[in-house]
Amino acid sequence: MSNLLFGILTISFSALGYFFSWRYWTKDNYKIAILLLVIGGLVLRFYTSADFYLHAWDERYHALVAKNLIRHPFIPTLYDNPVLTYDYKSWVANHIWVHKQPMPLWGMAVSMWLFGVNEIALRLPSILLSTTGIYLIFIIGSYFFNKKTGYLAAFFFSINGLIIELTAGRVATDHIDIYFLFFVELAIVFSIYFAQKGKMIFNILAGISIGAAILSKWLPALIVIPIWFLIVVDTGKFRPKEILTQFIILTGTSILVFLPWQIYIYQAFPLEARWEASFNLKHITEALEGQTGSFYYFVNQIRINYGELIYLPLLWFLWKTVKNKSDKKRLAISIWFLIPFLFFSYANTKMQAYILFASPALFIMTAEFWLMLAAYRKNHKLKWAFNLILILLIALPIRYAIERIKPFDQTDRNPQWVNDLKTLNESKITNGILFNYTNPIEAMFYTDITVYQNIPENNILNDLQRKGYTILINDNGNIPERIKTKTGIRTVKLTPAN
Repeated sequence: MSNLLFGILTISFSALGYFFSWRYWTKDNYKIAILLLVIGGLVLRFYTSADFYLHAWDERYHALVAKNLIRHPFIPTLYDNPVLTYDYKSWVANHIWVHKQPMPLWGMAVSMWLFGVNEIALRLPSILLSTTGIYLIFIIGSYFFNKKTGYLAAFFFSINGLIIELTAGRVATDHIDIYFLFFVELAIVFSIYFAQKGKMIFNILAGISIGAAILSKWLPALIVIPIWFLIVVDTGKFRPKEILTQFIILTGTSILVFLPWQIYIYQAFPLEARWEASFNLKHITEALEGQTGSFYYFVNQIRINYGELIYLPLLWFLWKTVKNKSDKKRLAISIWFLIPFLFFSYANTKMQAYILFASPALFIMTAEFWLMLAAYRKNHKLKWAFNLILILLIALPIRYAIERIKPFDQTDRNPQWVNDLKTLNESKITNGILFNYTNPIEAMFYTDITVYQNIPENNILNDLQRKGYTILINDNGNIPERIKTKTGIRTVKLTPAN
């Protein structure tokens, strides 16, 4: 089946599902309405994830480290067998790899252990977590406002192009941010359950979820704590002493989840751990790897990721929050967005997905604003203007979703360069080292060979041969004469990666 036909069928099926979901929503049949939303979102995520190759940034690195973790879950490596010298500070070419927290990498590793080392298994956890997130935001939106708001927020989450692209690994920060978003949502859901039912188990589960979020993308996960506090206080069920006790349980549980890994890597890999800790701090003071922008970077970026009219619900919601200072639920949603927004606006390193974990707050704001307009237009003379805004609030995010999903794009999603690497791996080369290949990270994912971009000097090649390594050189048409005349070296011709 061609990609174009597959894309048309996917969009048609999803559109039909969303249409009937909307119909059931208007009849207050939320069980079927949400189920259809989840199915529609799942289909979009599976389609977008069906790229049978690794994406350049950052998926290929996460994929290779996850593959290596299958063999040794507590030793994260990029180059599993670094036969040449390397710089431990270079996260794109080193040996021990603690550039990211381990939770997403473990998730990908478990999936590939179960279903084989391939692209779909790699992305499957993100697909499932991102799809589950649709239902989680329905729970959150329903608690803070009502089921109508929860449904609309879940719809916006379901079709969001950035979330779908990250789920598929197509853009930078990929699966890391999807895991992070999921665990932040999950922690808030358990906080809600704890506040409603008063059972400690839900508070412990909230703490575990915060810990898992920290093990996904570090301390921004603490955004859950002020939200937890406002949710608990808002119920009026808990005395100050009970709140303090439960807060200690929450934070203590979180610490028990995330701290052991931090202690372990500082003991096992002290050089790498200290370097990465200092590197993380530099994100605030320096524009790393060219990822920069003005203080207003995210002001502009939310327009692209959530629709051009996002400023209307955002400003309206913040105005309502200021006007009703005693409304702790509105305050919690506002904090969920504002603290990450302001913090990452101040930081010098900026990337579009840095505030993704605050996106549920934007979806809830947009949903509440949409429902307010829908109710207000009924008694207003300019009904057409309200209808136009209501349509655009939904149509613009849908447009961005289609642009990012690319259902009508006829790009080859099963490229020859991947098939070449898989064929090479089938030859079962023992102790193989491939030189002169431009995409070593991808090559090491698809093969069991150590791969480098360049060709070392002959004395290094001689030393590797004496150690029993099989030397392969990729023939890209520019093999030096010293290699052509050297014995004991095998050449292969691999299609260049796009």
